[in-house]
Amino acid sequence: MKILEKMISNEKEWVFYAKNLLAGGVAGCCAKSTIAPLDRVKILLQARHKQYLNLGVWSSIHHVVDTEGFTALYKGNGAMMVRIFPYGAIQFTTYEWFKQKTKRKLLSGSLAGMCAVITTYPLDMVRARLAYQVKGQHLYRGIFHAAQSIWQQEGRLRALYRGVTPTLIGMIPYAGTAFYSYEVAKSFIITNGPVYLTRTSTTDSNVQMLTPLANLMAGAFAGAVAQTISYPLDVVRRMMQLGEMVPHYTRSSLEILTYVFKKYGMRGLYRGLTINYLRAVPTAAVSFTVYEYMKEVLDVQTRK
Repeated sequence: MKILEKMISNEKEWVFYAKNLLAGGVAGCCAKSTIAPLDRVKILLQARHKQYLNLGVWSSIHHVVDTEGFTALYKGNGAMMVRIFPYGAIQFTTYEWFKQKTKRKLLSGSLAGMCAVITTYPLDMVRARLAYQVKGQHLYRGIFHAAQSIWQQEGRLRALYRGVTPTLIGMIPYAGTAFYSYEVAKSFIITNGPVYLTRTSTTDSNVQMLTPLANLMAGAFAGAVAQTISYPLDVVRRMMQLGEMVPHYTRSSLEILTYVFKKYGMRGLYRGLTINYLRAVPTAAVSFTVYEYMKEVLDVQTRK
């Protein structure tokens, strides 16, 4: 009897995490597809591409469309989708696991983000390279060619993980703050918010949930807080990923951070922050909202 109970329990665990993987993957893809054009322009601005040095966010978008066509706004998005499904799946699922084991939301978010980064980082590297290319200056033909070239010409696996250190360092405050801020906002709205921002779960009448509007609000708040804290390390990460494609290439994240600060000041470390707000806030909003919706559709019971 005990063996049977254990088998049933293990099956329930497996089903719970399998559903979470699917919910997280779908949430990540929906979120990133929403802001793909802004994501590409952000990379061009962060790394100071010579064609975009004197352009702002909206003028950069117009320039991309005028010189490369509308579909160029989604350049590198194929690599992003290949990366973001497992990224979202791993991040949300490991967050649920760590939250159950540690009971600490801030720590659980940080650990979940780090797990997702380590697993999918090479695809983020490839996506950055593809997005940085402009018409007439293509080094890579696609995802596989970019990955193969980096592997063969720049140092194999180590090259594919260039910039992972500042990414992981930045992920600690980013993911931790994002998940924690969302949980706090969600709890506050359910407890103290107006009635029209909450509803009863369709799968459990004892569970109160946020409406889609409230979920978007809580997710947007979480994204804004997290991005403000971690943005300078995101700049360093992008410049390390692009390597010799940028003129001030160095191998050390500290050297890049020092270089940017000395040459451009604090303003340089936050160059592109406006576009990051425009992309990160809706990304977090859509991500958390779709994740909550998918959990309800798949009847995933939230664990404390």
